[in-house]
Amino acid sequence: MKNLVRELAPYLLTKLMSEGGEYGEIFYEKVFSTVLNFENKKLQKGVEGFDEGVGIRLIKNGKTYYGYTNEITKSSLESIVSSLVKESGEGKIKVGIKQQTGYTKVLLDPEDYFPERKKEILLKADDIVRSHDKRIKQANITLKDSKREILIINTEGEIVEDTQIRVAFYVEAIAQENGYMYKGYESTGGLIGYELFESGEVDLIDYVSSKASHRAVLGLNAKHPPAGSMPVVISSDAGGTMIHEAVGHGLEADLAEKGLSVYAGRIGEKVASELVTVIDDGTISGKMGSFNFDDEGVPAQKTVLIEKGYLKNFLYDRLTAMQTGKKSTGNGRRDTYRNVPIVRMRNTYIAPGKDNPHDFIKDIKKGLYVVKMGGGQVNTVNGDFMFEIVEGYMIENGEITYPVKGASLLGNGPKAMEDIEAVGYDLGWAIG
Repeated sequence: MKNLVRELAPYLLTKLMSEGGEYGEIFYEKVFSTVLNFENKKLQKGVEGFDEGVGIRLIKNGKTYYGYTNEITKSSLESIVSSLVKESGEGKIKVGIKQQTGYTKVLLDPEDYFPERKKEILLKADDIVRSHDKRIKQANITLKDSKREILIINTEGEIVEDTQIRVAFYVEAIAQENGYMYKGYESTGGLIGYELFESGEVDLIDYVSSKASHRAVLGLNAKHPPAGSMPVVISSDAGGTMIHEAVGHGLEADLAEKGLSVYAGRIGEKVASELVTVIDDGTISGKMGSFNFDDEGVPAQKTVLIEKGYLKNFLYDRLTAMQTGKKSTGNGRRDTYRNVPIVRMRNTYIAPGKDNPHDFIKDIKKGLYVVKMGGGQVNTVNGDFMFEIVEGYMIENGEITYPVKGASLLGNGPKAMEDIEAVGYDLGWAIG
């Protein structure tokens, strides 16, 4: 079907732009996916999925018109184009001037990884979780993989193809004692094949399963922390969640350029401690937010958002870039061909500092050490946020003491960034 889309593209785009428009685009997508869920010592779900379709977009007078179909025929695609063409005028079109192709290079392609081996991963994880502590009563393990092919042909003369392969692994452990139940969770994955589990010095199956088990058991003996304002030390893993939610969304141009962000109109201003440099990068090998091209055919790139405390850039897709006279930063993302692309982050993080993270705690009389965050919410207009703490500990007189439960982290994004006193030299990654 991809070849049919390629063949029809010049005709369809010419017709799409025949009555005016600034930009036209055809987006083809084909996805093979597998989801395996292991619970209560048996395989509860094994699903192989396939999805294929085309989305067609017209941007005209700054407005977006969009249609999609999973019936990839000439008549179906013509019908979408006809429904999108609205007003009279004349559109410009260039097709096929610049062609680019990307492919995720993996050692163990999901298509070639036998189902028996995938089941072995689930069984091993289940055994590790259950053997960790007799108080663990249940294990829930999920293994996902996908192979996504996209083709983007637009009126800028660009033809872009990319193949993206991803693997993700999630483990949930449930511990119970004296009528009280607590869940522990950990995950891993990325733009990578099944070599994720078979290369490197760390046994990821053991690491992820043990982490989830540890958190579940830890929660049984945790205490509620005292309420109030106090210093907080955030691990490198948890810090990614903080930056993504409390800062990153406010730097997406669809919000920032419309005044719906606390960072709106503040380019060039100091918005954080001079120790803070925030980067959004789609080029990091193997990470979940990486790719060769975004869902609008723009090459992946590295964007410095905040540099030594000063706001430098927002994140743009093609539409927000057109509306503001900027260039896309390669942040056009869409869930499937059924969806219009929107501005979304890739891999967002604070650049490593020079401080030893082990030294942060010794000078704190009373504070909180956050190892992992869970769900939360942020108000991008004023920057206020709230996050659940999945794993955290009290700090008392320079030492980590007891684990906490039922704790939440409340604050304001810009204020929290301005109050940062130290940044560790460690850099951690976690998938959302």
